Amino acid sequence: MRIDIVTIFPEIFTPLNSSIIKRAQEKDLLQLKIWNLRDFSGDKHKKVDDAPYGGGKGMVLKCGPVFRCVKKIKKENPEALVILTSPQGEVFNQKVAENLSHLEGMIIICGHYEGIDERVQKIVAREISIGDYVLTGGEIPSMVLVDSVTRLLPGVITDASPKYDSFSDNLLDWPCYTRPEKYMSAKVPDVLLSGNHEKIRQWRLKKAIEKTKNKRPDIYRMYLKKQK
Repeated sequence: MRIDIVTIFPEIFTPLNSSIIKRAQEKDLLQLKIWNLRDFSGDKHKKVDDAPYGGGKGMVLKCGPVFRCVKKIKKENPEALVILTSPQGEVFNQKVAENLSHLEGMIIICGHYEGIDERVQKIVAREISIGDYVLTGGEIPSMVLVDSVTRLLPGVITDASPKYDSFSDNLLDWPCYTRPEKYMSAKVPDVLLSGNHEKIRQWRLKKAIEKTKNKRPDIYRMYLKKQK
C-alpha cells in the first residue's frame, strides 16, 4: 500500500519512522510519503490559508494548494482514495481500519485551522474523525489512521495477531500475564499454566466477555446482537 499525507507541518511525522511502520516500509509492504502543502501555495510567502468569506473567527485552508497537491500525488498514486481528517467525519473504528487496509493507496489531507475550503469536498471520498473532540489539526488523526491500517496489511505483523485484537469481534482483549508467575501475592491464573489449550481458550473468551460488559457496554450490546 502507498499512503500520501498532505500537511502544513511535515516535521510532526517523525513517529512514523519507527517500530512496526518503519519495518513495513523496509519490507516494501508500505510506501509512505509526506507532502508539504506550502510547496503548492503559488504564493512567494508560501501562504495556504485565508480569512473566511462572510466574516468569522480563524483562518481557512485554501482550496487551490490542496487541488494542486492532490493532482501531483495522483500522478504517482492514481488509485489512491482521498481522505480528509475532520471532526465532522465518520468516526474511525476497527471496521473502518479493516476496510481501508484493502485499498491500493490513500491520500490523507490533514485539516487545520477553522476548516478547509468546502470546494475541496469535490475530490474527497471519505471524511474521517478519530473521535468527538477537536484537535489543533489533522496530523495526529492521520498518524492514527496510518498506524491502525498498516498493522493490518498482510505480512506486517504475525498473521494471527490482528484477528485477536480488541474490537475485531466486538470484544475487548482478554487479560494477559507474563513472568514472574507470582508477584506481590498476585498470581497468574492456574488455567494459563495448565497447558490445556481448550480450557485456556474458553477462559480467555469468558474474560473477554466480562471485560467488555464491564468496560464497554456499548460494544457488549453489539456482541450480543451478533450472537443471535
